[in-house]
Amino acid sequence: MNFPAEIKVNIDGNIADALSTLDQPQGPVQKRLIWFAEDLQEISDGRLLLDSGVIVRFRSGDTPDDLTVKLRPCTEAQLVGQFSSRFDRESFEYKIEQDWSGSRRVLAASATRTRPQGALLYAVAPGANAAASLDDRQQHFLQKCAPTVHITELAALGPISSTKFNNVPLDDLEVDLERWSVADLDFLELSIRVKPKDDEKADQFEARAKHKQKKLESAVRDLGVVISENPENKTRRVLTTLAASYR
Repeated sequence: MNFPAEIKVNIDGNIADALSTLDQPQGPVQKRLIWFAEDLQEISDGRLLLDSGVIVRFRSGDTPDDLTVKLRPCTEAQLVGQFSSRFDRESFEYKIEQDWSGSRRVLAASATRTRPQGALLYAVAPGANAAASLDDRQQHFLQKCAPTVHITELAALGPISSTKFNNVPLDDLEVDLERWSVADLDFLELSIRVKPKDDEKADQFEARAKHKQKKLESAVRDLGVVISENPENKTRRVLTTLAASYR
């Protein structure tokens, strides 16, 4: 099956200069705080949920709050029953996407529940059990698609400051820009999404997505902005830094 591809380019040099070079957009800005939930006992033993391919993320800010449970990387064979294809139900979205960054390509599946603004802040407060906020569908998603991962008590690590600009023109592309800042880390991610066309074969879609990836990377480099060569994605780098303070 063809799944949409989110194609990313990461920049971790001087972000202010990069934004200036990219003609920092003057349109609407979306500001949010982000937390990732982890088991503190596992952290003390040198392990992360992320090592099992599981991400639990909270976001709160200018838009409605949301809580996402994500499997990344995952395999299509893991995604069984109702979780074998995307669906939307009353403030709940389940989607499957390819995640492309450089030569790295993985499959990701995410179950997201939207809540009113500020409704999840209690779940990320010190001493709160963040796992208690997972709803029944998210728990069912983990039970069916990641049965070896057992979540009972989690603590929220963060917050990470996020600033996002949507649909920014770059050559003939529309790009989302998102900046993450926490501790001494500062990242800028540029991303585009490529959706399969009706009756498009897998090799045709892959060739089209590769072409879009090359266009995005070339457009960034043509402006003199250096693309990060760090092999670790920004989620792992942030979680590694945040977890270090609990060890």
